[in-house]
Amino acid sequence: MTEQHSHQFDSHQFERGTDGPKVIVVGVDGSDSSLRAAAYAGGLARRQRALLAVVYVQPVMAAGAAFGAPVAETTDEIAENLVQQIREAAERVKGIFDVRWEFHTFRGDPYSGLVKAADELKADAVVVGASEQAGHRIIGSVAVRLVKAGRWPVTVVP
Repeated sequence: MTEQHSHQFDSHQFERGTDGPKVIVVGVDGSDSSLRAAAYAGGLARRQRALLAVVYVQPVMAAGAAFGAPVAETTDEIAENLVQQIREAAERVKGIFDVRWEFHTFRGDPYSGLVKAADELKADAVVVGASEQAGHRIIGSVAVRLVKAGRWPVTVVP
C-alpha cells in the first residue's frame, strides 16, 4: 500500500510545473467574495487544465464552548450547505464542468487551515476572496498573511 502511495506521489511530482499550475486551491467560507474567488479560480483551472481544490476551513470551537457531537454536526451541516452553495454558484459559471474539482474541509483558523490545505494538496497557486463582510473580516488578513508566507502565488479576488 505504501509503495502505491509513493508511486502516485512521484507521478504527481513529475507532472508539476510542466505548463502552469496543476493544483489551484481556493478558500471558500460562503461569503459572496469567496464564491467570486471560486468562480475566478474555476476559470483559471479551466484555462490551465488544473485541478480546482475548493477548501472550506471549519472553525475549531474553543474548548468548553462545545459539548462534542452537536457542534461537529453543526459544522458538517455548514459544510454541506456550502457544498450546495458552491455547486449552485458553479452551475452559474460558464464552462465550470470542464474543470476537475474537489471539495475539502480542514479544521482550524482560516489562515492555518488554508496553509495546511495548500501544503497537503501540493498547491501551485492559492486564491482567496477579500471579504469585508461582518464575521469574515478576518479573511482580509488571511490573504495578507498568505502573501507574506511567500510559498505560493496568491490571488486575492475582491
